[in-house]
Amino acid sequence: MVGEGGPVSDFSHVDEAGRLHMVDVGGKQVSRRRAVAQASLRLAPETARRLRKLPKGDALAAAQLAGIMAAKRTSELIPLCHPLPLTHVEVELSVAEAAVEITASAETTAQTGVEMEALVAATVAALTVYDMAKAVDDGMELSEVRLVEKTKEPA
Repeated sequence: MVGEGGPVSDFSHVDEAGRLHMVDVGGKQVSRRRAVAQASLRLAPETARRLRKLPKGDALAAAQLAGIMAAKRTSELIPLCHPLPLTHVEVELSVAEAAVEITASAETTAQTGVEMEALVAATVAALTVYDMAKAVDDGMELSEVRLVEKTKEPA
């Protein structure tokens, strides 16, 4: 749980005076980093059924590709993120009874982690399915976007 009342400078991208800045990772060791994020797109069971009936590779393949492309562009979307040389991005989508479950992983060998890349990949993949299904289901809900794992090991 996040504590209350701490100084503004406890935030990674805010200095003691409250000004935004990009974190200096120049002095950090290069290490192998991996992050996994998940998102859930809740939808009507009928919408899920219709998604499952589409030819393999259509809607879900587009969402998978969108997630991968988004991970690669995270630093363009989130102003203070470092551009990272991603070594691997994977996005998996699974259509459940009344949801599409998305798991995205990102990997790099760098001086900072890939949490944002994994989170962006999962979110954009979910939004892509939302965009494709909004004509048949106006009650969809993107929820439970979360980081589920991050690792760091020597390069």
